[in-house]
Amino acid sequence: MVNFHKYLIVGKIKRSIFIFIANSTVLWSTVTSGVVLDQTNGKPIASAIITANGKEYRTDLNGHFSVPPSSVIGVRAVGYERISTEENGTINLRPFYPKALYLSSFGATSSKIMNNAKRLIHNTEINALVIDIKMDRGQIAFHSSDPTAKAIGAQKMVRFSDLKQFISGLKQEGIYTIARIVTFKDTPFVASYPRLGVHYQNGSLYKDREGLFWIDPSQKEAWKYIVNIAEESAQAGFDEIQFDYVRFPDKRGLMFAVKNSQSQRVKSISDFLAYARARLTSYNVFISADIFGYVCWNNADLGIGQRVDAISSYVDYISPMLYPSGFQVGIPGYKNPVKANYQIVRNSLEQALKKSGGSPLAFRPWLQAFRDYAFDRRNYGEQEIREQIRASEDFGSNGWMLWNPRNLYGIQGLIRTGNAVVKND
Repeated sequence: MVNFHKYLIVGKIKRSIFIFIANSTVLWSTVTSGVVLDQTNGKPIASAIITANGKEYRTDLNGHFSVPPSSVIGVRAVGYERISTEENGTINLRPFYPKALYLSSFGATSSKIMNNAKRLIHNTEINALVIDIKMDRGQIAFHSSDPTAKAIGAQKMVRFSDLKQFISGLKQEGIYTIARIVTFKDTPFVASYPRLGVHYQNGSLYKDREGLFWIDPSQKEAWKYIVNIAEESAQAGFDEIQFDYVRFPDKRGLMFAVKNSQSQRVKSISDFLAYARARLTSYNVFISADIFGYVCWNNADLGIGQRVDAISSYVDYISPMLYPSGFQVGIPGYKNPVKANYQIVRNSLEQALKKSGGSPLAFRPWLQAFRDYAFDRRNYGEQEIREQIRASEDFGSNGWMLWNPRNLYGIQGLIRTGNAVVKND
């Protein structure tokens, strides 16, 4: 029996009661049609996503939708929050632009680092966090119910004793939460199931520069485990699931379960994202994928299976990693990327938009907030960070994310909304 004190009954659509909870899922609704509008201007939202009975539906150009009767209905749209309100037969969504900091699972559970992040959230434009859940070395940061996680030794570094409670606390502070899932780089899994790993031509397991194994993205047998972790993250209350390392290794001469050709690599990545999206539909979470910065500039897949046009159909947001230090040869017209921070971000996003044929709102880039390692070793401070942010916002992306692998963030480059001086101590 539902405890109605936990929910807000906000109205009716075609005489059907809507009950909204924090993650914008509607419980016990018999509604079959309605309209979705922008809360700020009352305009219809075309192509808003309605989830019902484990399937996705879209609103038409006038914001109208019609779905089969369902006990659970979810509503979201690119560029908006999942939280929705209803009045006079409409569902209103509020525009929202995540401006996020990346935190490792260690950073997120460190009182010092998390307190600094929250000070930035309370005193600057930052309003979101990207948090490691499936980590770079394959460890799962929470107590997973998936038997494989324990069997392969992926539960040796659990950081969150109660992930649901942790996320609930962040949500109460109005923080948008993104679960980072490192997808195909996974040493524990491949060590336990070597036949599902990436191999050299001689049959031995491939190791990258860090000495880590990779799952062969074309091995569909491995997909279930990865998405099980993503599904548990959605159940814990994350607003968005972000797949990182959703690609083949950037190494020539490797052997996969399919032919090592562009068409097969691209198909494997697209098929995985389609599978993940279908599995996550019932949770009404946004889905995003990280891509190499140079993927924005190329029609080919760079040998890793990532192409903007192929990926865009299966995710809500594409997140190119536009760190100027990572553009080893610059971009056309700009040979030294750390002296062209605005141009690197803006021009790369423009190139990606041409390939996707979609909206700027379908992009949310990763920006550099760490010291340059490839050119003049400059610190990325006020000017460099602000140039990148300005480029992203001039382009019209759905927010942006700052990356510092050490989780060291200060107020440099951020717009202040309070009076406190914020720094990482």
